[in-house]
Amino acid sequence: MKKIILSAAVSSFALALAACGGSDDASEDAMADNVEMPADEALADVPLPVADETAEVDEATDASDLDAAEAAGAAAEEAAADAAAAAEAATAAAE
Repeated sequence: MKKIILSAAVSSFALALAACGGSDDASEDAMADNVEMPADEALADVPLPVADETAEVDEATDASDLDAAEAAGAAAEEAAADAAAAAEAATAAAE
């Protein structure tokens, strides 16, 4: 008797679940909208930067920065030349 009641309950639950299901295609609902936009549209409302005309330019500082950059470039060239010479010496010693 318990088996009959149990099987009747299981079958009624299965029919209830089948009746509640929809026949819509789920793949269309699962597709995300395209949220990307071209860069021109994304930056359309961004104002262009404005130069600060009230700021004074310190030419001495700019010149010393340029001198420091040139000195660093020269030091880098020397280091590269030293490394190339060391590589050649190591290759010659290995032969």
